[in-house]
Amino acid sequence: MLKEWVKEERPTDEVIAERLEKARAELAVRQLEIKEKGLPVLVIMDGWGAAGKGSVLGKVIKNLDPRFFKCETLTEPTDEEKRKPFLYRYFVKIPKAGAIAFFDGSWMGEVTNMYLHGEIDEKKYKSHLTSIKRFERQLNDNGYLMVKFFFHIGEKTQKKRLKDLESDTYTKWRVSDKDRWQNKHYDKCFDVFDEYIEATNQFVAPWYFIDSSSKKWAELQMTEILIASIDTAIANAANQQKAPMLQNTFPMKPLPKLAEVDLKKSISEEEYKKELDRLQKRLSELHNELYHKKVPVIIAYEGWDAAGKGGNIKRVAAALDPRGYEVHPIASPEPAEKARHYLWRFWNRLPKDGHIAIFDRTWYGRVMVERIEGFCTENDWQRAYNEINEFEKELDDWNAVIIKFWVHIDKDTQLARFTDRQNTPEKQWKITDEDWRNREKWDAYEAAIDEMISKTSTKFAPWHILESNDKKYARIKALKIIIKAIEEKLVGIEKE
Repeated sequence: MLKEWVKEERPTDEVIAERLEKARAELAVRQLEIKEKGLPVLVIMDGWGAAGKGSVLGKVIKNLDPRFFKCETLTEPTDEEKRKPFLYRYFVKIPKAGAIAFFDGSWMGEVTNMYLHGEIDEKKYKSHLTSIKRFERQLNDNGYLMVKFFFHIGEKTQKKRLKDLESDTYTKWRVSDKDRWQNKHYDKCFDVFDEYIEATNQFVAPWYFIDSSSKKWAELQMTEILIASIDTAIANAANQQKAPMLQNTFPMKPLPKLAEVDLKKSISEEEYKKELDRLQKRLSELHNELYHKKVPVIIAYEGWDAAGKGGNIKRVAAALDPRGYEVHPIASPEPAEKARHYLWRFWNRLPKDGHIAIFDRTWYGRVMVERIEGFCTENDWQRAYNEINEFEKELDDWNAVIIKFWVHIDKDTQLARFTDRQNTPEKQWKITDEDWRNREKWDAYEAAIDEMISKTSTKFAPWHILESNDKKYARIKALKIIIKAIEEKLVGIEKE
């Protein structure tokens, strides 16, 4: 695409000045509309070193209300960010509804730089491209406007600008070794940039080239494109356009429906104590190995109310070094979480490599409680199956161990436990009116759970059903599953 791009004829300085005055005022008006409509806008600014992205950004935001936009400078990932999944540092910075986020630099710069310098091979590079396209499509499908700009200058122009910057004491710090290398290998970089742009130019997130030969001309191009993009996004939202349903492309691991699960399984008290001690010791050993080999673990718990999730988590956590794990109890989303992509609050809670994150309730609320209670549209929860599979594929590509539990009991057992909680003063805090309301919708939830498991039990992140009429049996089974999954991951790493 970059190779075939034909520059728009640059207007005279007088015309540029006239159009700029109008465009700046119009963009300020659009910012108010964005806030009013609750439209989140993500503006990506990438391109050549010394192309003037920072200078143009400073001009574009000058007339905007600073309360409702944020600028993020994204250069090399920090050591802390390198311990998270590739897309982590970008996902956590997405704007909330009604706000604009300007990214000076993006995942394009990171992935092309790694590829150009041989830090990743072609296979990993293409894997990142797939992740990026999914990420950008998901943002669009969840109501985000993404506008991607590539600031373009020629080799000679870049060389002159770098030289001018280096000659000034106050600006020479802005020239990095990466910029010099880029200019020295301009043709090689050009080819990779062209390939990247071609691969990631999607209808939902197209690329716009900015002729950066003049700063005012570049500002005008960017501002007018932003205005047109915002107008289109607002019109589309008013028409209530639905995101398309995508076919699942991930291999699945079939599981029985909940009604087919044998809940009579149990364990004796003697065997339980013996196995609990043995398995917790083994898990403790594995936790040390996970840390040294920098393998992250995500354990996700879902299940019926009063099924025993808390007690199960407690027995797992008891075997772990408290410095290397965290339990995340997930409740209803806070206002800041509701204002962003529904997976945002889970990306924010991912562990560092070598650490363990345990989720008590998860991202699957989208296809259970939000579905049943009408907290999202049918299009939203139907689309979420694929989005969740893609999210978990990112975790798998990060080399994480992913373990998902459905803690299962029958309706009679739940009633007995509810009644016990209600009649026992020290347990009454565990039972709420909402628990009783959810119980009345048991059949609707069971149908939703069966569909959830059938559509999200992938081979890289399968579901495991814990028969929890006997809580102790479920605890031992969970520990065995966790240990086996970790051992298999560690053996796989040894073979690499």
